Amino acid sequence: MSDNKSPDISEAALAHVNTYSHPSQLKITDIKVCDLGRPFNTTIIKILTNQGIEGYGQVREGGSRLYATMLKRHLLGENPCNVDRLFRRIKQFGHHSHQGGGVSGVEIALWDIAGKAYGVPVWQMLGGKFRDKIRIYCDTDVHGKPDGKKMGSVLKQRINEKGYTFMKMDLSCDELLIGEPGALTAPLGFLDEYASAQEMQWRMRGPDFMKSETEDELLCKYAERRRVTDIASIPGPFTQICLTEKGLDIMEQYVKDVRDEVGYDVPIAVDHFGHIGVGDCIKLAERLDKYNLAWYEDMVPWYMTDQLAEISARSKTPLCTGEDIYLKENFMPLFEKRAVKIIHPDLISTGGIYETKKIGDIAQDYGVTMVIHMNETPIACMAAVQVAAATENFLAQEFHHNDYPWWSNLVKTRDNPIVQNGYVRVPDEPGIGIEKLNDDEIKEHLHTIVNGFWDATDEWDDWYAMDRIWL
Repeated sequence: MSDNKSPDISEAALAHVNTYSHPSQLKITDIKVCDLGRPFNTTIIKILTNQGIEGYGQVREGGSRLYATMLKRHLLGENPCNVDRLFRRIKQFGHHSHQGGGVSGVEIALWDIAGKAYGVPVWQMLGGKFRDKIRIYCDTDVHGKPDGKKMGSVLKQRINEKGYTFMKMDLSCDELLIGEPGALTAPLGFLDEYASAQEMQWRMRGPDFMKSETEDELLCKYAERRRVTDIASIPGPFTQICLTEKGLDIMEQYVKDVRDEVGYDVPIAVDHFGHIGVGDCIKLAERLDKYNLAWYEDMVPWYMTDQLAEISARSKTPLCTGEDIYLKENFMPLFEKRAVKIIHPDLISTGGIYETKKIGDIAQDYGVTMVIHMNETPIACMAAVQVAAATENFLAQEFHHNDYPWWSNLVKTRDNPIVQNGYVRVPDEPGIGIEKLNDDEIKEHLHTIVNGFWDATDEWDDWYAMDRIWL
């Protein structure tokens, strides 16, 4: 009797196996890319294999596609399921902030393929999950002249209508105080130059800034871009911009107005303070501590560890940083010096999924909470969800695209919209949880200049260089 039933048993078992996938025989055959315009200005990555399985990733917003495509020469013909081995090979080509976006995006695509090949979600491959849904904090912009009552009203509306349980807003002295008489002290003329550079920096991100013109005009624009970058990138402690008591009053009133509108039940984090020094950060923190804010984010650059530790020691509100840090070892000084109470990695800068999981686990050893920065497409969002599910000390994940109703339509997922009632459901689907990309929607949002659709990367097929750290 058992012999008669064995074929049925075999067929039933095979029904749960991804029979088109033989993971040990998988090979990477190609990498294709295309660029989305605003609000992302990002490159989407598609890694192809000999078995028809595709993996999806992306470069961090504003980063060049070259950060990803140049890695192809190290990946062709390799088994994508060997994620850690391949990551260790290519990680030398990443760096902090947006320069980590190529390595990180490729790493995410490799995990996506591995999960699809074995028929399991990535969170399962990371050791399982701690939660079934991921809390989202809604990062909120209000256009026009900064107004605390207006910001509070928008935050409250999103809480009531969209079900968010955690919010974030900007509190920028650049927007609130520049041009306000008596609010800031700085070397005469510098504030005008600084404000002009900040405004130009936003214009340069626009789709038309570098459109084809005469050679002389383009050279002038290149020079202007470099000049603006130099000014706008001066770290806060070096600008000599100082808050006056009037400036502190204005910023405190802004937060008070927000809390008067929203109340104190919902956590509100604050970001984008402007380029101010340590002393002013401490003064501002002391003014704002009474409003029970969730954290102060990036008050000074992340690499100024001692300064962050000094501010943290004087602040009752947690300090948070980390979105621009590449690789786990570069988070260690922040932990060892007790400079932050909340760490804020971005998967598209850290090195990807596995590196961020490691960062979260190390943070937990130091008693530090992890939140995840995510100002990206649904690809990075769903990759971050895998890490958030598998990391015990995770608190909340960012969402910056509440006002773009087509955001979820860029991909095919079980849930649409992806964010529902302030949460993302942890997917049981293989890989990062994206079935396929929605090419029709992607075509609607291609970059206006770099607007090729799934461009080939053949120029990197046979590229050779002495890519070694040591000989």
